[in-house]
Amino acid sequence: MTRIAIVEDNPTIRESLAELVNSISGCQCIASFETGEDAEAKIPELSPDLVMMDINLPGMDGIECTARIKNLQPEARVLILTIYEDGEKIFDALKAGASGYILKRSSPSDIVRAIEEMLDGGAPMTPVIALKVVESFREVPTRAHQIDHLSNRENEVLQLLSKGLFNKEIAQELQISIETVRWHLRQIYEKLHVNCRTEAALKFLHAKQRP
Repeated sequence: MTRIAIVEDNPTIRESLAELVNSISGCQCIASFETGEDAEAKIPELSPDLVMMDINLPGMDGIECTARIKNLQPEARVLILTIYEDGEKIFDALKAGASGYILKRSSPSDIVRAIEEMLDGGAPMTPVIALKVVESFREVPTRAHQIDHLSNRENEVLQLLSKGLFNKEIAQELQISIETVRWHLRQIYEKLHVNCRTEAALKFLHAKQRP
């Protein structure tokens, strides 16, 4: 059973998200929190597989809460679900350790797909958010030496990741284990100074566009 926690201050939305999570086969909402402070205090002992995080929370905001949770429980994946679509908050959330970023106006089916994609190793984003991320990376040059320092295998993994393949598909393509794929991804994140698949893929694509 996949364990999912929700951090959302609006009780109606919080309840609706919990019902949606529980409607997904193999998933269970194990806890929901109104504040980032409560989430930070209780999530580590609950060890959820996925945390659905609002940004606009009373007190500690969702970006800071994401960073603290990732520090306490690095293996937890965080899906931002918010009304904000400005570039600064998107990148702040990604730098804090979020692996996905979708808007609250997304349909229930889109939210379900985002959850399933996250659990399969993907990095879902609402199309308008993905566009803003791409545009932002066009404005920020990628240091050539960051990509050049990757090993041949890391380059292979990153190239497949940039094509949208999930960890399982990358493992099958390269005939290696999923755990080996995860190990290579950790090395890639460290060398490229990124926190998630989306940042890594975009840095790779930007580097390939260099003259």
